[in-house]
Amino acid sequence: MHLSVLLDMSAEAMGERIAVTDPAGGITYAALRDGAREIARSWSTDGVPERVVFLGLNSRAVPFTLFASALSGAAFTPLNYRLTDAELRRIAERAAPAVAVVDDDIVDRLAGVEGLTIMPVSSLLTIAANAPADVEFDSIPDPDQIGVLLFTSGTTGEPKAAVLRHVHLASYVFSTLDFAGADEDEAGLVSVPPYHIAGISAIVSSVFTGRRIAYLANFTPAGWVEAVAEQRVTHAMVVPTMLGRVLDELDALAASGSGAVPTLRHLSYGGGRMPVDVIERALATLPAVDFVNAYGLTETSSTVSVLAPDDHRDALTSDDPKVRKRLGSVGRPSPAIEVSIRDEDGQPVPVGVRGEIWVRGDQVSGEYVGREQRATDGWFPTNDSGTFDQAGYLYVHGRLDDVIVRGGENISPGEIEDVLRAHPAVADVAVFGVASTEWGETVAAVIVTNDGGDADADDLRTFVRDQLRSSRVPEIVEFRTELPYSETGKLLRRVLRAEQADPPPSR
Repeated sequence: MHLSVLLDMSAEAMGERIAVTDPAGGITYAALRDGAREIARSWSTDGVPERVVFLGLNSRAVPFTLFASALSGAAFTPLNYRLTDAELRRIAERAAPAVAVVDDDIVDRLAGVEGLTIMPVSSLLTIAANAPADVEFDSIPDPDQIGVLLFTSGTTGEPKAAVLRHVHLASYVFSTLDFAGADEDEAGLVSVPPYHIAGISAIVSSVFTGRRIAYLANFTPAGWVEAVAEQRVTHAMVVPTMLGRVLDELDALAASGSGAVPTLRHLSYGGGRMPVDVIERALATLPAVDFVNAYGLTETSSTVSVLAPDDHRDALTSDDPKVRKRLGSVGRPSPAIEVSIRDEDGQPVPVGVRGEIWVRGDQVSGEYVGREQRATDGWFPTNDSGTFDQAGYLYVHGRLDDVIVRGGENISPGEIEDVLRAHPAVADVAVFGVASTEWGETVAAVIVTNDGGDADADDLRTFVRDQLRSSRVPEIVEFRTELPYSETGKLLRRVLRAEQADPPPSR
């Protein structure tokens, strides 16, 4: 199945239903299809583009560009507008030759990049707005074409260009969702950026189900809460750092006697490790909301496993420690996905033993431009460390790159972080390995304390030693006012490691 066919299906079945709302108003599914066709036709006058770059904030321009790219047979290639100009231009050069759809106020950031034909977003939207109804567009959809190229953030070196073909994205939709299954009052708030896989999957899944997309150009806690109320949002997705800030905003509004999100029914979260205390707080703050933890990767077209609403409620109210522990899991694998935990030789390990998470299914790509695949017999090794429990719940312990090897012993930063986060003075924490002459690597912890929190390094070392083995006790403890996170909520341990390896000069 091809993405353009998904849009055709929805335009035929639900043509007058509103597909997208943003500050400029709303557009129907029929208008989305007609506008995408007219944009694709305009591009074809100069030859069919190989790729279509998108650089800008969330708006209706994103789905218009995605589906116009699909109709043209071009790979939709959204870029990270938060990169420096030098980083952005290097990636744009790799994407060229391409049409580049760019927000009007940042066109100069890509000006002069060889091989790019720049189209301001205002020009694209003018073409879409003037599209005739039921405009014809002749194309031969090929599901094996590249539908989306997403440049991963990367921990070292240049970002990789992850390939998602139409067949992968469509497989995810057809295996997990019902066509036209959303009620007419449903609206999903999209606040993750267009270059994140969650932003792509939000478009294709919403179009397939008939759920209105409500765009928030830039995330702020106050803006998110306001958008949920004004747009009567029923569904939303957040990353862990977003959820904590949203809860702070709701608490502040409740204290002042204002602010609520009465229409919100379903809140999914993912994209990073969610502290158990944050999700417990969320369940208490929003008891009527169904929470879902969705674990997935760019290379898997989105969701691999899900901790469902009933799983959350059962774990929260259970007296059984094994059931209660599931609040820290990512649930069970989706029916269309196989998941295996394997050792360094690629061999399956027993239940409860840590290893690398491998996945297989029609939605899994595991392909990168210009790089050999690590996949074997359809299996994709994720570079995530994980375990299964006896009931089939999957636990993700972090990136294998983050494992600390101290004296030949593998240590997970996550288990130390969980202990430190339970200390009453600790608001946030990052644990990572730094080079050590004696041990190869030793444990370092960077701590953010609560307002008024009282703890020193020795207190925290004792707190860890009382609950874990001595090898887990941080040798280095540093206090800061905040930790570095990516815009999609991932803790940037590599930044902290680099600072320890090359500390700034003293003043």
